[in-house]
Amino acid sequence: MGDGLLLEFQNALDAVECGVELQRVIHVRNARKEVLPLRIRIGIHLGDVQHEGTDILGDAVNVASRLEPIAEPEGLCVSFPVYDQVRNKLPYTFENLGPKRLKGVQEPVGIYRVVFPWTGAAFTSRESVLPRLAVLPLTNISPDPKDEYFAEGLTEELITVLSQVKGLRVISRTSVSGYKGTTKPATKIGTELQADSVLIGSVRKVGNQLRIAVQLIDTRSDEQRWSQTYDRKLENIFGIQTEIAERTAAALRIELLHSDREAIQSRPTSSLSAYEAYLRGIQAIQRFHLLSSDEVDREVVQHFEEAIRHDPSFSAAYARLAIHLIEAIGETRPAAEVALRAQDLVTKALETNPNSSDGHLARAMLVWQLDLAWDRVEAELLQAITLNPSSCAARVRYGALLQVLQRWDEAQVQLRAAREQDPLGLEPRGLLAQVYVARGDLPTAISVVEVLLQDFPNMAGIRAWLAALYAWAGRREDAARMIEPFAGAPDLGSRIYRATVQLRLGREEDARALLADWEAGKISGAHIARYAAELYAMLGDKTRALALLEQDERSGERLIWQIYQARGLDSIRDDARFIALLRAENLPTTVDRPRAS
Repeated sequence: MGDGLLLEFQNALDAVECGVELQRVIHVRNARKEVLPLRIRIGIHLGDVQHEGTDILGDAVNVASRLEPIAEPEGLCVSFPVYDQVRNKLPYTFENLGPKRLKGVQEPVGIYRVVFPWTGAAFTSRESVLPRLAVLPLTNISPDPKDEYFAEGLTEELITVLSQVKGLRVISRTSVSGYKGTTKPATKIGTELQADSVLIGSVRKVGNQLRIAVQLIDTRSDEQRWSQTYDRKLENIFGIQTEIAERTAAALRIELLHSDREAIQSRPTSSLSAYEAYLRGIQAIQRFHLLSSDEVDREVVQHFEEAIRHDPSFSAAYARLAIHLIEAIGETRPAAEVALRAQDLVTKALETNPNSSDGHLARAMLVWQLDLAWDRVEAELLQAITLNPSSCAARVRYGALLQVLQRWDEAQVQLRAAREQDPLGLEPRGLLAQVYVARGDLPTAISVVEVLLQDFPNMAGIRAWLAALYAWAGRREDAARMIEPFAGAPDLGSRIYRATVQLRLGREEDARALLADWEAGKISGAHIARYAAELYAMLGDKTRALALLEQDERSGERLIWQIYQARGLDSIRDDARFIALLRAENLPTTVDRPRAS
């Protein structure tokens, strides 16, 4: 084989998954600029092999060896027999390269290329034809209104269980949450969510007795695919979830893999007390995302810690609590307080379940927060996506990571995929707009943010961002109109928004007044120093801007990665002190920004 390897597997599925994992690991390694890139080609064929001593021979070996050079560097090609075995069993995109004649092979061989998420290729064929399902919020019809937590938590758990089916794409909870109590017809919901089917239902909980009624509806015909009412004891809750997942897959003609069945049949915990506390924690997290208060934060932690006390092997509870604590940094908790606790939680989540997608997501978030080791973050995020291709949270963070690292093509691929999974959500579209800005496509960015403002009219940050985009695009009147609501507003956020946009329009008064109040100790707030640094840089005071950013680095917050691409920092971009800060956070020392922007 020379500089190659010849590997034998028991089945095509294992071979393809190994090939994809190998290329993923190499891709993450190659992303590190200090290493010499390693690029390999992989070819996979299915057939009988003959063993002679330490060698293996046969037509199958010959075909595989001819497929390998057809693959591009860092690529993987498979023959039609392999594709036929795995096409409905793996969540990868396969591009048909057509039949090709291979040396030493009599008949042409059909060849398919695996399209990796990081190649920059369009998010096409395989993903676009996968059935798309929306699980609408279950209606709580329990006599006790306090049992609402059970309906809300069970909705998210059904999304989680159905997401384990790799041949299915499940819409994110963020997009479906707005349909709670909706009377819209399934056809309308399907159009808005770009979903082929919707799962709707209700749950009634009385003591230890459950009644769960669900039905799957085709959004194109508005016809019922199947329906079922489950009258069971509470201890049968996991069996009900499994049955719903299996019947949904059958109705959508999805062949369940062995790994799918294992995942949807597994019981996350053997303790019902732990599970009920866990569902309460999920509901509390949803409220925390709406209102980041200390009180709700403590409630989230209390419920998940209770779940862990009832079942110390409850992997999902460890992972969810770790993710919550990391997300609370800068909102209700300082980074130093969270670090050790989150590390312990992530370790236990993956010790109890090494295949936990949320566990790997939590580890990625933790490494990002504490170490800024981008290659390790990328490896964990890719692992989370591989384990759960419907994990919108992992895709959004991967897209954000690629944006931070200025890998724009790859960022767009991941964020478009996340947008498909969360079509009504804020994050995927907002991050995509940032990529458009970075690439100099201001018109597209403006159109995306204008739609976001229509969907989230009460979010001041979106209005301010749109005003800034208008200013950058030379639309001064539109920018001034957009910041009118901030005039005279006393809150810090509004003052920062107005000051930044006014500076873009050549007016310094608001920025200087804000900075004077801050220096006098009249205002304070989370991360104000970074906003002040940008304002100082825009005002031409490089010394104060750099001092504030260096103070941020010394404090351990290490959040320069959040703002280093901002146009407001262009005046200090070539300064040696600023470049040293970027190197300290393992960031690119230049910004790849088109001149036209």
